[in-house]
Amino acid sequence: MLASLGLLATPSSFGSLSTKNRTLSSKIRHELRLGGSQKLLPRHVFPCNSVFGRVSYGSPISAVLIEDSSTMTTSEEDTENIGILGIDPALQPFKDHFQYRIKRVVEQKTLFNRHEGGLEEFAKGYLKFGFNREEDGIVYSEWAPAAQEAQVIGDFNGWDGSNHKMEKNQFGVWSIKIPDSGGNPAIPHNSRVKFRFKHGDGVWVDRIPAWIKYATVDPTRFGAPYDGVHWDPPPSERYEFQYPRPPKPAAPRIYEAHVGMSSSEPRINSYREFADNVLPRIRENKYNTVQLMAVMEHSYYASFGYHVTNFFAVSSRSGTPEDLKYLIDKAHSLGLRVLMDVVHSHASNNVTDGLNGFDVGQGSQDSYFHCGERGYHKLWDSRLFNYGNWEVLRFLLSNLRWWLEEFQFDGFRFDGVTSMLYHHHGINMAFTGNYNEYFSEATDVDAVVYLMLANSLIHRILPDATVIAEDVSGMPGLGRPVSEGGIGFDYRLAMAIPDKWIDYVKNKNDEEWSMNDLSWSLTNRRYTEKCISYAESHDQAIVGDKTIAFFLMDKEMYTGMSCLMDASPTVERGIALHKMIHFITMALGGEGYLNFMGNEFGHPEWIDFPREGNGWSYEKCRRQWNLVDTDHLRYKFMNAFDQAMNALDDKFLFLSSTKQIVSSTNDEDKVIVFERGDLVFVFNFHPENTYDGYKVGCDLPGKYRVALDSDALEFGGHGRVGHDVDHFTSPEGIPGVPETNFNNRPNSFKVLSPARTCVVYYRVEEKLEEINNGNLACANETSKLDPVLHNSVEELASAVDHGVEESPGGTIDNDLAGVNEILPVEEAEPEDIEEPTLVADKKIVSKLDNPEMEELEDGTSND
Repeated sequence: MLASLGLLATPSSFGSLSTKNRTLSSKIRHELRLGGSQKLLPRHVFPCNSVFGRVSYGSPISAVLIEDSSTMTTSEEDTENIGILGIDPALQPFKDHFQYRIKRVVEQKTLFNRHEGGLEEFAKGYLKFGFNREEDGIVYSEWAPAAQEAQVIGDFNGWDGSNHKMEKNQFGVWSIKIPDSGGNPAIPHNSRVKFRFKHGDGVWVDRIPAWIKYATVDPTRFGAPYDGVHWDPPPSERYEFQYPRPPKPAAPRIYEAHVGMSSSEPRINSYREFADNVLPRIRENKYNTVQLMAVMEHSYYASFGYHVTNFFAVSSRSGTPEDLKYLIDKAHSLGLRVLMDVVHSHASNNVTDGLNGFDVGQGSQDSYFHCGERGYHKLWDSRLFNYGNWEVLRFLLSNLRWWLEEFQFDGFRFDGVTSMLYHHHGINMAFTGNYNEYFSEATDVDAVVYLMLANSLIHRILPDATVIAEDVSGMPGLGRPVSEGGIGFDYRLAMAIPDKWIDYVKNKNDEEWSMNDLSWSLTNRRYTEKCISYAESHDQAIVGDKTIAFFLMDKEMYTGMSCLMDASPTVERGIALHKMIHFITMALGGEGYLNFMGNEFGHPEWIDFPREGNGWSYEKCRRQWNLVDTDHLRYKFMNAFDQAMNALDDKFLFLSSTKQIVSSTNDEDKVIVFERGDLVFVFNFHPENTYDGYKVGCDLPGKYRVALDSDALEFGGHGRVGHDVDHFTSPEGIPGVPETNFNNRPNSFKVLSPARTCVVYYRVEEKLEEINNGNLACANETSKLDPVLHNSVEELASAVDHGVEESPGGTIDNDLAGVNEILPVEEAEPEDIEEPTLVADKKIVSKLDNPEMEELEDGTSND
């Protein structure tokens, strides 16, 4: 996400990211946040003819998408029925904008159907461009409209292209067919190749083919340029996938990883080593998805993979394309889905090794990139794509299909989406939630249309794909289907959450922590648009900055993590808060969860890639797995709790539940109580106070027991909470009258809540409990394998059966019952149903508050 940090920084705080020689500023900080409620705004008509200009094709077509297949209608009336406007009536003033972008998508699909056989065929560009085998030879094609002459050169012809001149068609595409020689390919597998062309000044230049599938560098030469490699292994050397893709989980629990820095040793790790040594760890900690960074080839290692030079090539530092296939297949065999960090927001400025090298003498309409300032990102020192160009669309859409089909990825995280959505790229832009910030002349509709096409394509090829947007602006509709007029992503990263935690652990003492502020920050997301929450970003640990654990414990992580001595107050506080911060982020912050490699066990120190400033050292470009593997070190406690968090979702599916109710945010007690699904979560952030008999509200009556306890001994706690204690509910107030209930909940029970702990309670099904009591032997065997549910065998068996019986997030009837008791649907105003309902003390507030509501009853501003 280094690329996206440029969106969040002023020029003074973000150093230039040059391609070959640069350092990453340690002062990179997020300065933007999605703040406040997004209210109904005065009408603003989106101008179709933006001052920034666009490329359009064909004649206007009055049409809308009915579904993400290419089904279309040309009825003028249907343009009135844009689904997203029904979900959020506050978007009605921007109907013209949604109609315009839908029309653009339909026009583009119509042209694909007419000229390319449809969107899906159009996205097979890798079968037409680059190097492709035919029955009796190899065909090489390249789009370079500004070239005057062109040749293909390489090891196969001694780097002399005089006998391999290419021909140009009317669309600026150069091609050549090279016949086989003696029954063998003229260009051998794994041999070096380049594209040589003469531009308008009469100068010949050599470039790596744009569609190259592998690129390597001579490791013996410092700063050597990359070479394109013709990758076409014989059948005996090709990796064949053996395992099917795992089914799409109800909620993704994502382990974000960088293969190169995944070794304990100070070196670059390989795809196969990662598959064999790291994937089992990820599975053991019960993640269901792996997100791989830095897969696409990038000549500068310290760019973290965000300055891509070769879009169809795997990073050769970690191995070959076949090695990456082995990794993905191994993940699938373990039940892990694999997402790729895809960078289509910009390209490396590197001319010698990258796509930028083709931009010689080309105008704005026949280039991969825009010309002038519009084609250059001043904070990232990188080139910006021309999303309105036909061949750029072919290149990027084909790139997505290539990774899905050739490598069997299960989806993508799109990097730097904010930069794509706006002409200002988010630079020095503090998004406030005002809808005019999203739908105006600043909106780059070409990029929006590309993302809509991309998401349509991905979900056509792989309906169960998971596609995530890294967007800090919070554009409405980003996470809604294209068929509704949305951009089509499945999830958006909740990027404001890590910033909030860093602010708290760095700048506030424990007494200043606000439960209202934390709860608001964790739940401030758009209704019906799913988010992936995460407590800390990899960016926060790069080049001299700190992880949450390092902020909390700092130098004592070097001296105080041994279990052979008593924990210091700093270490005790640090481990306790580390568990609580990650867990409340997971449980309250979104519909999915992400953790960066190593943060699950509180990895100390920062990440520093080899660069000139550190003498090209790999010392801090690694993960110290030995810390969590050493039994007498306290890192194991944070790791065990991370595993238990994920296992809890495995059992109760609370992440995918739409039932999320915050019943209490008590700043005096420093306690947050909420329900997710039918689980009750109690977080006590107070540094000293333990509350015995603390009353918490809940929805369903019955008996509750501990499902997860951060204070348990196996998580480095003190074991103060009894796991075999039954908590019986008492009814509260008048049935059906929420304002008479306790914290607007119809039932309550009392708990022990020690300082700096979080405890989760589940409702015991009495009939299931009786059945389970007759199967203790079976339960005892199960308990040996389950790290989440603790010493009570009866409790364990009940929880297992409860998890099997419940649908994701609880039954529909239970969910509706909980919602109806809080806010009767028939009485809701439009503003009241735009976001999930929260309960704060005795006042019900909606996330999209009434504009006239200035403050909540507890005194907190609705901003």
